[in-house]
Amino acid sequence: MSRIGIVTEHSPESRVAATPATVKQLIALGYRVSVEAGAGARSSFHDEAYLEAGAEITTRAAALGSEVVLMVNAPTDADIAALSPGATLIGLLAPAFKPELLRALADHGVTALAMDAVPRISRAQSMDVLSSMANIAGYRAVVEAAHEFGRFFTGQVTAAGKVPPAKVLVAGAGVAGLAAIGAASSLGAIVRATDPRPEVADQVKSIGGEYLKVEVAEQMQSTDGYAKATSEDYDRRAAEIYSEQAADVDIIITTALIPGRPAPKLITAADVASMRSGSVIVDMAAGQGGNVAGSVAGERVVTPNGVVILGYTDLASRLPTQASQLYGTNVVNLLKLLTPGKDGELVLDFDDVVQRSVTVAQPGAVTWPPPPVQVSAAPAAASATPAAPAEPKPAKAPMTPVKKVLLVAVGIAALFAVNAIAPAPLPQHFTVLMLSVVVGFYVIGKVAHALHTPLMSVTNAISGIIVVGAMLQITSDVPVVQVLAAVAVLLASINIFGGFAVTRRMLAMFSRGPAAAGPAASRPSGSPARPGN
Repeated sequence: MSRIGIVTEHSPESRVAATPATVKQLIALGYRVSVEAGAGARSSFHDEAYLEAGAEITTRAAALGSEVVLMVNAPTDADIAALSPGATLIGLLAPAFKPELLRALADHGVTALAMDAVPRISRAQSMDVLSSMANIAGYRAVVEAAHEFGRFFTGQVTAAGKVPPAKVLVAGAGVAGLAAIGAASSLGAIVRATDPRPEVADQVKSIGGEYLKVEVAEQMQSTDGYAKATSEDYDRRAAEIYSEQAADVDIIITTALIPGRPAPKLITAADVASMRSGSVIVDMAAGQGGNVAGSVAGERVVTPNGVVILGYTDLASRLPTQASQLYGTNVVNLLKLLTPGKDGELVLDFDDVVQRSVTVAQPGAVTWPPPPVQVSAAPAAASATPAAPAEPKPAKAPMTPVKKVLLVAVGIAALFAVNAIAPAPLPQHFTVLMLSVVVGFYVIGKVAHALHTPLMSVTNAISGIIVVGAMLQITSDVPVVQVLAAVAVLLASINIFGGFAVTRRMLAMFSRGPAAAGPAASRPSGSPARPGN
């Protein structure tokens, strides 16, 4: 049984790698858990809560000496020296930017798993820390902008005059961008968004934003689930849109990031100079060079024309309780994959694409970068020699009017034959049944697939009629009739309750109440890369 150590993060980091709730899950996997005293205090998780969850409170040295060590940020040189050779370290290691860290861990004999290297595949979504933290950061970016902005976000008409709504531009409709769009829209602002991928337009609209399309021939494609650099044509047209919008909007939030490369410049100094005094820019990419001219990582900058530029790199950490819970859940999901026997023994399988991707260092060897993982199929390149046209499949011949008339005549003859030999009152019931089948076929057959769920509400009424009829027949003296009536009541009841449950879920997806899905849920599972992830 291995021991997991959770340590206090170095200031100013407020998150913690495991919460009392996730500690219980780690113990259920067979691990013993040691938590450094005060590790969760800045996230409002106190030592008593960890003790109640089953962990032991210990010193930093003891926690770092565990077989498995969980951290949020990368370790310092002193932390690496305190790790036991052969230990496994799990955290946000930024492997593309810190090769010296990977070499130090490998030389010390440590296996390092980078939570920020999880591949963008559907199976690994529950471990995707970048998406979890981007969701929080996008929301917090709007909160920080609202704190700096000197007016309402929503428009109001008061006795003292009319207050126009704030105008917000979000650059990048990834996880962070969608979270920002949803938060700003819910506050009543007019929200616009840009993104290289036109398919995100529906997602932007679904949460109250307006998608600004960049009209170029290029189409954004990603085969590994992460954002790619755009073409010169796209950058040129996008720059024109940013300049136009900068002069009009009150708040700009930029989220564009390309893993392993400096952040692309989107907002120029001229764009910033064209903004009105009191406007706010939140550069969420400031930690990788920034999307905005003049932004400084971790700093609040005020330009000569009165524009506030926020380059905070700790937006997720400013909601430490929520961020710690989501991060801890992502780690637990990874450890479930690494602990197949639930016996507290971590097993690393390099044949698994997820485990291979997150493993960035092993004793004596740096294993970053991993082999490329294709998560979406790019269109095949056009062949130099045109392929021979495929032979068209023979179309199914439509039914001729004569054949239709013959089939209808046969059906009518069969109906009359049954009615002629059946005892009363079966002919009457059988006729109603046949007419119901015909009407139902033509009514439901003409309904579009998108309307089948709303149609379920109508069929609930029909099922209600069936229940009433079956309840009248269930008192019959004939045992067979009683059994059939009971079965009819059961099946119709299942249809009624199931139909209303499905309809209720569908309506909840379009409501704006607490049951509605938030911005993060608006993106499809396994969707391709988005700037800001």
